[in-house]
Amino acid sequence: VQLQACGGGLVQPGGSLRLSCAASGSIFSINDMGWYRQDLGKQRELVAHITSGGLTKLADSVKGRFTISRDNAKNTVYLQMNSLKPEDTAVYYCNAFRLGITYWGQGTQVTVSS
Repeated sequence: VQLQACGGGLVQPGGSLRLSCAASGSIFSINDMGWYRQDLGKQRELVAHITSGGLTKLADSVKGRFTISRDNAKNTVYLQMNSLKPEDTAVYYCNAFRLGITYWGQGTQVTVSS
């Protein structure tokens, strides 16, 4: 499974970004997908998670601001990020879980700064 993430960039506080992550390769039986983030000197943390059936989980720090969704026909997971804050600055990674293995995308940088 290969994961290609895109959509990061520089945005002002209060702005919005939409991240996308497309899966390719052996995509049959991909179950959960999600987004993590990691800032310099910090551990990677879960941002949002979605099951194959559409059940979602969001980190407390992003509830009410971020939304995770997926299009199973396109094998793509999205992260809509609104009301961005400087503390959301990080490299965002998507992942996918399939047959007991977790796959990771290459990461996309999100910088929130005025």
